[in-house]
Amino acid sequence: MNRQMRVMVAGVGGASLGSEILKALALAGRYRVFGCDISKTAYGLYEEGFAKTYLVDRQDYVPSVIAACQDAGAEFLIPGGEAPMVLLGSQTDALRDAGIRLACNRPEVIATCSDKAETFRVLTALGIAIPRTSTIDGAASIEHVGVPCVVKPATGTGGSAMVFFATDVEEALIYADYIRRMGGTPIAQEYISEEGGEFTVGVLSLPDRRVAGSIALRRALDAKLSVMMRCRGGVISSGYSQGYIDDFPEIRNQCEAIARALGSIGPLNIQGRLRGREFVPFEINPRFSASTYLRAMAGFNELDIYLQALATGAVPERLNIRKGWYLRSLTEKFVAPEAVRG
Repeated sequence: MNRQMRVMVAGVGGASLGSEILKALALAGRYRVFGCDISKTAYGLYEEGFAKTYLVDRQDYVPSVIAACQDAGAEFLIPGGEAPMVLLGSQTDALRDAGIRLACNRPEVIATCSDKAETFRVLTALGIAIPRTSTIDGAASIEHVGVPCVVKPATGTGGSAMVFFATDVEEALIYADYIRRMGGTPIAQEYISEEGGEFTVGVLSLPDRRVAGSIALRRALDAKLSVMMRCRGGVISSGYSQGYIDDFPEIRNQCEAIARALGSIGPLNIQGRLRGREFVPFEINPRFSASTYLRAMAGFNELDIYLQALATGAVPERLNIRKGWYLRSLTEKFVAPEAVRG
């Protein structure tokens, strides 16, 4: 019997990327999966699918995660969210010295895509179509983008946190002020109608920058779980993707070109809408997506493909994608007071 590879997932809060990673790895059937989180009430700490879970120290995060990996004998470490990705991605040398391989993109791609203003500056320089985007420093910057527009922080917007739809300049300035008060830098972005369709696309690239594969889901924006805001002629999607998976070759080709242009060497999740036949990205995250289990169900288990490529160099020559509707919900768990981590 083949030895199961040991994998640690860092960040296992409920209804999150960490939970979806666990399910995708379980579906592959050849991993022993461990989890860790800074919160004692993180859902994943009590999820039966993990071989063992660890409460790690928020103040001494990276050394604490390394200690958990060493205790579990984990060979690979997968960030289960944006914050773990940024923290761990900056410490690849320390992880490597501890004998742990971080399954994520290269630090330069993480740094670029973690700052939305910088992301769109780079995409513009590469000749890739983007929504009009501007850092908000007054009414003129919003008028340059046009209204209605989307207002959001330049950093830390995973899961659509603090993303607003503004119908006029005054609204946009109010939202911008709120983002500043919360410690962020606000940007305004051209609003592209959802009529042509909104897509979330996963592109998986290998360490030599070859694209191992991609998959596209057309988001269903008629379900409450999928919509964060709907008002006066606009809709903003939530962090919970669900919808229809099909080949969508033109969209996938455009997203693969984006991955190559950015020099991606790992997972890249691209969200965008169609403007005519052109796919226009409005969010790029250099990590596995919270829809990774839906993709695995469809036949594109990007986690398994990537880990096997890192461990053995093996890459599947052909992927058979099962087209259809992929829907999701939430789940619940009871934890007795005496079982909560201290």
